[in-house]
Amino acid sequence: MLQIEPAILQYPDWKGHSFLREEVAKFLSDYCHSPKPLKPKNVVVMNGCGSLFSALAATLCDPEDAILIPSPFYGVITEDVDLYSSVKLHHVPLYSQVVRSDVRPFQLTVEKLENSLKEAKKEGLNIKALILLNPHNPLGEVYSSEEMISFLEFAKMHKLHVLVDEIYMLSVFNKTDTFRSVLSLDGLPDPQRTHIMWGVSKDFAMSGMRVGMVYSENRDLVQALDQLGCFHGVPGPTQYQMAQLLRDRDWLNSEFLPENRQRLREAHSFMTEELKKLDIPFLHRSAGFFIWADLSKYLSEKTFAEELSLWRCFLKHKVLLSCGQAFSCVSPGWFRIIFTDQLHKLKLGLSIAHFHFSSCLLVQLNI
Repeated sequence: MLQIEPAILQYPDWKGHSFLREEVAKFLSDYCHSPKPLKPKNVVVMNGCGSLFSALAATLCDPEDAILIPSPFYGVITEDVDLYSSVKLHHVPLYSQVVRSDVRPFQLTVEKLENSLKEAKKEGLNIKALILLNPHNPLGEVYSSEEMISFLEFAKMHKLHVLVDEIYMLSVFNKTDTFRSVLSLDGLPDPQRTHIMWGVSKDFAMSGMRVGMVYSENRDLVQALDQLGCFHGVPGPTQYQMAQLLRDRDWLNSEFLPENRQRLREAHSFMTEELKKLDIPFLHRSAGFFIWADLSKYLSEKTFAEELSLWRCFLKHKVLLSCGQAFSCVSPGWFRIIFTDQLHKLKLGLSIAHFHFSSCLLVQLNI
């Protein structure tokens, strides 16, 4: 891996070196279970999925256009799409209460997408695309193939591009739950407007490498992204290392992925058992590095101001949780808890948190 050709030290193809795009196409074909081999010419590699969101927003939208996104969602996307194209996000609010036809909290449905699209049009917004996170951050939700197809059909009907972020696709750790990439579908409802993203930051725990990729059959989009690649390129040596890693299927399949999923299961089991002891409601999901938990009973008032105060209290004592408003959650009191850390650190954080939970309840009871 340390011996590389001199050509790799020169300016690369801004879409990614051909050898890397070939390996990405093979990798996604296998791990996304594509019915047909994916084509390297449809792959664009950039320095992280944040850069991809920025570049995709710039190429698919005009300034002040908007993109639909269900909320809560990974909040950094807001800055990503606004970076150099002034594209805005229009939220599709998902609620913690199960209402009407919903069968689970924070459920996304086509009806909610339709309602938000209508509201956006009333506000004079020009909606150009839809962002879907699957597996979802911060909910940990894994959408079924039927759900994803219904969302894609909705987008096709309204001629919307769809950015499908599957960056946690290999971090589904419950053996009974199955993730299916949209690339595994026999036919996409609108392949020219469906663009699938993945990267190594999460599944391979390599966020510092800054490598993300998008697969799209839209040739005009691929060419447009190529023009922006000089701002988001991945260094040649890094591309070479990534190609070597993606090629090493024996190690990935026999060692890394099984061990990683086992560690995720164990850490998730530990954290959920602790939350149950504290009688803290949470979404029991099996993907990603986080648990979406309801800490609203520790708020003196059910407001976002009180949520922020609780977050600051944790931060003051060096316990880092992410509060719901950072994800544009419409219900105050929800927090994202990262459980992928060493056990002694999780225990220390929980002991500190438990002390402050008790303090909050005593204050509310005026004791």
